[in-house]
Amino acid sequence: MHARMVLDALVRQSLRCWPQRPPGIRRAKAGRDSWLRGRPGDENSMCHPYLKLPGSNRLRTLPDGLWLHFHGTPEEPFVDILAVEACSTLPNLLDKRSRFAPSTQSLVAVCPVPWLLAPVQPGEPTPRWKVTGVLRYPPSQVLILPVRDVRVLYGLKMSHYEGFAATQTPHPHEYFVPMERLITEGSASDPKLRVLFSRADARSSFLDEEDPEVDPAPVPIPPLRNPFPVRRPVPLWPFPKAAPAP
Repeated sequence: MHARMVLDALVRQSLRCWPQRPPGIRRAKAGRDSWLRGRPGDENSMCHPYLKLPGSNRLRTLPDGLWLHFHGTPEEPFVDILAVEACSTLPNLLDKRSRFAPSTQSLVAVCPVPWLLAPVQPGEPTPRWKVTGVLRYPPSQVLILPVRDVRVLYGLKMSHYEGFAATQTPHPHEYFVPMERLITEGSASDPKLRVLFSRADARSSFLDEEDPEVDPAPVPIPPLRNPFPVRRPVPLWPFPKAAPAP
């Protein structure tokens, strides 16, 4: 139990150094770019966003990392989320996967008032509620938003990761990485980790004509010669005339 708590703390400590927009996620070409890191937050504050089912006041989901992408209008706001979960044991992985498994139930993100009124980050005086783009005035009550899209990155111990990758198939909203990648210093700049996060962007499902080519253009291959060419049929009628006898 102690080792598990230490690993979880190391992951949260590393994620606290990550930017407001998840690494590898491209900036929006047009409109506002309203990404905010909800968890982990300031160590001196205990007021951070969380997830829950509508109507529930006890069962809450507190991911190790939680990024919120605000969309919509003040009349109809909603949010997309990207969560990061550190799983030190396989039972812990199964429990956390069940919380984000597709279901007919809805999920909501709860943003407390103190969190919305606080600055985006140290040195940036802009309050978070202004960055969301869905609030016209400073909030006086908690902001509860329906979750439109869910993406989850699970960090596993290397031994668990290798076995899972060899035998399991992730759901479309799931991504997996060795936990060592998350706790390494400067993990937000890890090129392979950034590529993995870029796949979690909903825009990655659409063709972008302006995207640079990842691989060079393929060399055109000449068409193969048909080993069975089609021969012109020999007419069976009329029969060819016999040559006259000498």
